[in-house]
Amino acid sequence: MDVAAVNTLPYEDFVNIFGNVVEKCPLITAAVWSSRPFLSLSTLETAINEFIDALPDSGKEGILRCHPDLAGRDLQSGTLTRDSREEQAGAGMDALSSAEAMRMARLNEEYKQRFGFPFVVCARMNDKGNILRQLSERCQNERAAERSRGIEEVKKICRLRLQALVLTDAPNKL
Repeated sequence: MDVAAVNTLPYEDFVNIFGNVVEKCPLITAAVWSSRPFLSLSTLETAINEFIDALPDSGKEGILRCHPDLAGRDLQSGTLTRDSREEQAGAGMDALSSAEAMRMARLNEEYKQRFGFPFVVCARMNDKGNILRQLSERCQNERAAERSRGIEEVKKICRLRLQALVLTDAPNKL
């Protein structure tokens, strides 16, 4: 669908289609629906990002808490959202060796204990080795820095999910 079609969507359809561009946070797309018309995919993305940026720290942490652990029990039990399942599989999170799975579980738990929210990284832009390395390194960050980094990763995930749903704007032909 193109941005013109996005702009004509009734509220319920808009939320149903875009409700998971930020993992399990349909409230965000519900809130930005009233910002229509969007001039481009970029302005839709900007509206979502500005909504997120305007949230207090507790709201940003809430967004992070909506994300599943990478290679965690939701992946193992098949209860991930379709988007997360595809993204994690693409990064190899569904094909970890037993040693990698144990390390991932230990680091995920350490991270959540330290920060109070799960580790978030844009899996589509990484592979399992890079994800494990980042998880290990980011466990050393301060809470505010990690909250900020997690939100930047959420925005990357959102951008890629939006691009999968909306045709990018074609350049004007003169």
